[in-house]
Amino acid sequence: MRSIISISGLTKTYASGQHALKHVSLEIREGEILALLGPNGAGKTTLISIICGIVTPTSGTVLVDGNDILRDYRATRSKIGLVPQELMTDAFETVGATASFSRGLFGCAPNPKHIEGVLRDLSLWDRRNDIIMTLSGGMKRRVMIAKALSHEPRILFLDEPTAGVDVELRRDMWALVRRLRDNGVTIILTTHYIDEAEEMADRIGVISQGELIVVEDKNRLMRKLGKKQLTLHLQEPMTSIPAGFEAWKLALNAGGLELEYTFDASEEQTGIPALLRRLSELGIGFKDLNTRQSSLEDIFVSLVSEREGFRR
Repeated sequence: MRSIISISGLTKTYASGQHALKHVSLEIREGEILALLGPNGAGKTTLISIICGIVTPTSGTVLVDGNDILRDYRATRSKIGLVPQELMTDAFETVGATASFSRGLFGCAPNPKHIEGVLRDLSLWDRRNDIIMTLSGGMKRRVMIAKALSHEPRILFLDEPTAGVDVELRRDMWALVRRLRDNGVTIILTTHYIDEAEEMADRIGVISQGELIVVEDKNRLMRKLGKKQLTLHLQEPMTSIPAGFEAWKLALNAGGLELEYTFDASEEQTGIPALLRRLSELGIGFKDLNTRQSSLEDIFVSLVSEREGFRR
């Protein structure tokens, strides 16, 4: 799969001395959904703003479909749709006129059929003659998405698109994003909702303190860094873990009534059969057991905590 965005050695230092981005390099593949995760102030929005031509980088290069974002601004920007965090639109214009006008800003010929399709996809067609200031926050967010899609971009940036919106809109957006990806649109998503990234993304990128600390296929990342926990609910409480269990990473919880074993999910030999045999040999009974797989949120928190701890 070819790269549609190539980022090399990208840095951004503001006049205040803040290093918002530090030598970021990244290849974004055509037709994928890439989720960028990171705490507030990590550099996610700065990265998006540079690619979209809103912020000028201090150094480094960004190519969009082979075009340099600085030398070929018009060519690159015409390929990009951006849904920013802030709701920015003409409050006194109608929904339909706003979407059509946005298309014209990119030099595209009028295409009422396309605008209608976008508005229908976003459940806005019946509101096309409504003044934007009369809409709810969730509906205004839909209008922002319609504006971003009006000129048929090949790349769509969604910067915290579902922050503060209702569950229905989040569900509609997920469905729309999948349809766009199926039609070949490349989507870069920043989100605070880890479940959103886990549900939607093909790859995950984690940014911390201006550095891109990992970019990996979502399923591979979860296999590589994920852990599993086996919890045994004991019949009798234990005051301590008996000798001879050093080969397993065990912990006692719930007042000694739960024995927890943590192991790598990717390992073929988990050690569970041997552990159960050893418990049986010592007459340690359990009445139930369950397993838990690390979530993407667990992995994200672990990666960021390790990086911030290293910095300190």
